[in-house]
Amino acid sequence: MNDKILLIDKPAGMSSFGVVARVRRALSEQAGYVTVKGKDGIERQKRKKVKVGHTGTLDPFATGLLIILTGKETKRADEFLKLDKEYIATVRLGAVSTTGDPEGEITEQDVRENPNKSTVEKCVENFVGENWQTVPAYSAVKINGQRAYKLARAGKEVAMPQRKVKIYEIEILRYEWPELEIRCKVSSGTYIRTLGEDIGKALGVGAYLTALRRTEVGEYRIEDAVRLDDYLAG
Repeated sequence: MNDKILLIDKPAGMSSFGVVARVRRALSEQAGYVTVKGKDGIERQKRKKVKVGHTGTLDPFATGLLIILTGKETKRADEFLKLDKEYIATVRLGAVSTTGDPEGEITEQDVRENPNKSTVEKCVENFVGENWQTVPAYSAVKINGQRAYKLARAGKEVAMPQRKVKIYEIEILRYEWPELEIRCKVSSGTYIRTLGEDIGKALGVGAYLTALRRTEVGEYRIEDAVRLDDYLAG
């Protein structure tokens, strides 16, 4: 029951913490009860505690592979955080979002001419290799001890750090203005929301992500994952 690596296909509309909480509750119920004596000397039944954690946050709007560690396996979290990842993203060109995704305030851009497929292909190719990314304001990165997204929601402007990331592959799966669907394999720490925004800036039309699905973390594949509802159903 404990000390496991669980591959969960995270649904849209739920935070990674929410997935962990549901898995922890299910495992706790399976673990049963333990007798605990309180300070008043009275013995009570209490559910056994189960250690559960994830190995890399997925935004609430995103779906796909979320690796959950339980028990002693939680000590290996850092190993998984450093693994390369693969995503499939849908980029909405011609508009921008305050959060880089569908949850922000959307503003349509004045686009006089839609970029053709050849232009988009050349633009996307330029992002393969090492790149500097500015960490999104709406992210879980800590700034002076506080989560960046909490500062952003409070209307506080902070200088977000930059980090060097590596993009190994970008494949255009579909391009029909204003939607661009890409598959990308990237190093740990790469923000696909930022990649989508940067592609929009390079094309001069603006962009944000409307969908994001993580399909691979290291050697772990989404095909081997189980839907959260199916896992909870037993």
